[in-house]
Amino acid sequence: MVDGDAGRVVVVTGGSRGMGREMCRAFAAQGDRVVVASRKAPACESLAAELRDEFGATALGIGAHVGRWADCDALVDRVLHEFGRIDVLVNNAGMSPLYPSLDEVTEELFDKVIAVNLRGAFRLGSRVGALMAERGGGSIVNISSIAAVEPSPVELPYATAKAGLNALTVGLARAYAPAVRVNTVMPGPFRTDIATNWPPEVLERFEDGTIPLRRVGEADEIVGAVLYLTGPSASYTTGATIKIDGGLAWST
Repeated sequence: MVDGDAGRVVVVTGGSRGMGREMCRAFAAQGDRVVVASRKAPACESLAAELRDEFGATALGIGAHVGRWADCDALVDRVLHEFGRIDVLVNNAGMSPLYPSLDEVTEELFDKVIAVNLRGAFRLGSRVGALMAERGGGSIVNISSIAAVEPSPVELPYATAKAGLNALTVGLARAYAPAVRVNTVMPGPFRTDIATNWPPEVLERFEDGTIPLRRVGEADEIVGAVLYLTGPSASYTTGATIKIDGGLAWST
């Protein structure tokens, strides 16, 4: 087990790509010990190696499917074995598969979306929150989506799960106060690998004024809010939601 005084231990789910990757890099750059978790262990291990090489950080890649209860428990147990504690948890893992129409959404697809976006965050947040409360401190950030408050027919299962995640934030914040702070970051459209599936007209609509800032976000633009919420400057912030969407939710 690594010396417990060597720096904060930060776990980021969905950490191997997109916004999660940028979060991992930011935590590593400021000296935190970073656990990169996602379904594909090789991708996690690759990023962990990159963090060690570029920042000299202590970093560990762990394969975990957060939609599976047992994988969530195994992830927590592995981190405790390696580091002895968890100081920051970022529930970033998510998925929003395409479907032809609402009435053609299958039970399997619906259950998978709820599992990855909500069930995993519940299990990890509950277990890690209890551990943090016992230790006397910690921070959890749930990465939601403006779909939670601006649901559309093309992503309704995802929006439903993210709305549940917003409620989970408030519930966990109350459950584990005053030692543990739990907050939500609610992004709008970001240019990640998922955006490659967007039709050209979607991107054009975002850039023609639908979004007041007239562009989609870049993955690294979510980092500031996450670092704030998990840092000392947010010591009086819990149960809060920070919207990062270029103004989209205000304009619709």
